Amino acid sequence: MKKNILFTVFLSCLVVLSFNFVLAAEPITIGVVTSLSHPAGEQAYNSVRIAVDEINAKGGVRIGQEKRLISVVASDTRDSEPGVPVTDALLALEKTILEKKAHAIVVGPLRSEVFLASMDMISKYKVPMLVGIAMTPESEVKFKQNPEKYKYVFRVCVSSKHLMMYLTGMMGFINQEFGYNKVYIMNQDVAWARATADLMTNLYFQKAGWAIIGRENYPTGSSDFSSGLMKVQTGGAQVIMPIMDMVESIVFVKQWKSMRIPALMVGFTSRLGIPEAWKNFDGKIGGTMEVIYELGSAIGSKKVPLSMDFQNAYEKRWGGYPSGTGGHGAAPSYEAVKLLAEAIERAGSLDPDAVVSALEKTDRMGVMGRIKFDEVHQVPYGLNPQEASIGAGIQWTETGSRVIVYPPILAEGKIQLPKGMKAAK
Repeated sequence: MKKNILFTVFLSCLVVLSFNFVLAAEPITIGVVTSLSHPAGEQAYNSVRIAVDEINAKGGVRIGQEKRLISVVASDTRDSEPGVPVTDALLALEKTILEKKAHAIVVGPLRSEVFLASMDMISKYKVPMLVGIAMTPESEVKFKQNPEKYKYVFRVCVSSKHLMMYLTGMMGFINQEFGYNKVYIMNQDVAWARATADLMTNLYFQKAGWAIIGRENYPTGSSDFSSGLMKVQTGGAQVIMPIMDMVESIVFVKQWKSMRIPALMVGFTSRLGIPEAWKNFDGKIGGTMEVIYELGSAIGSKKVPLSMDFQNAYEKRWGGYPSGTGGHGAAPSYEAVKLLAEAIERAGSLDPDAVVSALEKTDRMGVMGRIKFDEVHQVPYGLNPQEASIGAGIQWTETGSRVIVYPPILAEGKIQLPKGMKAAK
C-alpha cells in the first residue's frame, strides 16, 4: 500500500514537472508579415491564429523529446495602401526577423513587387517563408535562376497562372455544355487585369476558336458600364468576361442585371464570390459566375471535408466566413502553419535548412485538397482534390445561394442560363 502511494506521488510530480517544462520551453515564433488593413491580409492573419490555437491546444509542436508552443507576432507591411514604398514594406519584414526573432514567416506581402523583393531578404536571413496571398509567377522564374539561394521561399496559395487555368477551364466547360464561343472582355485598366485579359486572349480564346466581339478597359473608379453592355448585346456576345477588383464592379453587375443583357457573366471581380455579395449587390446577381481561388477561402465543399471544418472554425471564432478578397488567402495561410509545424516535427529541429528540406517532402491532405510542393516550391493546383489543391467556380442562384458548378468533381449543380438565353447547340 505504501509503495503504491509513493509511486502515485512520483507520477504526479513527473506530470507537473513535464507540464512546467513545456511551459518553460522557448516558444516557436511565427511572424505574420502582410498588409493587415487589407481584407485578405486581415483574414489570413485570423486564419493563422486558428491554426496556431489548434496546435497549441494539443500541446504544441514536438521537437525531439519536448513540445513547444507557437507564438504569433504580426507586422503590418501596409503594401496594399497607395504610395507605400517597397522599402517601407520590407522594413516590417526585417524587423520581424531581427527584432521579433521569428523562426519563420507566413502569409507574406500582398503586392507582387514587394514579394519579389522580399525573396532576397528571406535569402539573406535564411528564414523559411510560406506565402499565402501574392500571386506573381515571376517568383517562380526568379527561383529557377538560383534555387539554392531562394530555397527558403514557398508558396501555398495560387499563382496567377492558376487563375488562368480556372478561367480557361470554365470557358471550355461552357463551350462544351452550350456551344458558346463569342465573348466580350470587360477589364479594369490596371496591370494585373490587363495582363490577365491579354493572356486569356492570346493563350486561350484565339487558339480555341472563340470570337472576341469586343473589349473594354475601365479606369478604376468608373461608374457607368452601360455603353459597353449595350455593345455586348448588339454584338451578339454570349459570354461576358469581367476581370476587375474595384468596388465599382457592384455598379457593373447591377447594370448587367437591370438591362437584362442576354450573356452569361463568367470571370473574376473579387466581390461576387464572397457570401456577403448577395447583400452588397442588393440581390441583383442571380446567374453570375465567379472563380474562387482556393477551396476553403469563401466557400467549402462537403467533398473535401477539411474545407468545411475550416469554414466552420473560422465562422465560430470570427463570426463570419473566411472570404479574403474573392476567396483568396485565408485557407492557404491556415495551411501554412500546419505545414510548417509538421515540417519542424519531421526535421526535429528549427534549423532553417532542415525545415526547408522537410517542407520539400510535404504531402498532406488539407483544406484545399492535396498539398505538396513542386520544384519551384509552389503548391500545384488542379481539378482533382485527391491529386492537387483546388479552386472552384460558383454560380449564384436567383434565390441567393452559391452553387459550385466547376470543376465537375466538386459540382453541386449544373450551370443555369439567364432568362432569354438558349444553348447554341
